Amino acid sequence: MSQVTKRALEQSLKNLLLKKPLTKITVGDITDDCGINRMTFYYHFKDIYDLVEWSCLEDAKRALEEKKTYDTWQQGFLQIFKAVQENKPFILNVYRCVHREQVEKYLQPLVDQLLLNVINEEAMGITVRDEDKQFIAQVYSYMFIGLMLDWIKDDMHEDPQQIVEKLYKLIKGSVSMALSRFKL
Repeated sequence: MSQVTKRALEQSLKNLLLKKPLTKITVGDITDDCGINRMTFYYHFKDIYDLVEWSCLEDAKRALEEKKTYDTWQQGFLQIFKAVQENKPFILNVYRCVHREQVEKYLQPLVDQLLLNVINEEAMGITVRDEDKQFIAQVYSYMFIGLMLDWIKDDMHEDPQQIVEKLYKLIKGSVSMALSRFKL
């Protein structure tokens, strides 16, 4: 039941964001739209920004399901772009109302985990310290998140498929090379 309530709150927030900016939406607006009381909202989320963060993470997790290997990371990134595009009014409203660093905070753990899975798969048979793998993932994560944030800032005009293809050309084989440089 908890997930159903959270999803209902998320949908109410997304509905309201089609009508007004995030900064003008109150918890009361969300609970009225959703048909629940304020205490139920606070049982699940500490504030609206907590709901926004949860919503972003849930959308990204759904987009990344089963796309966490070396062979599927491009599809995972493309799915993130598509999930963002499908929620364009929500994402643009959030992007315009919170600091860029906050949006990075939403994306960072998911992208890091996707990349860490790819790196661990590529590191099979190579002895590399975990902190070095995490560093490599972090560097690639900054690259992807920077591209994503610039794409959002530019109103999502460029075709995500082209962005992912360019990224693939740029980094093809570089994960293996990076791992070999950190090899013990």
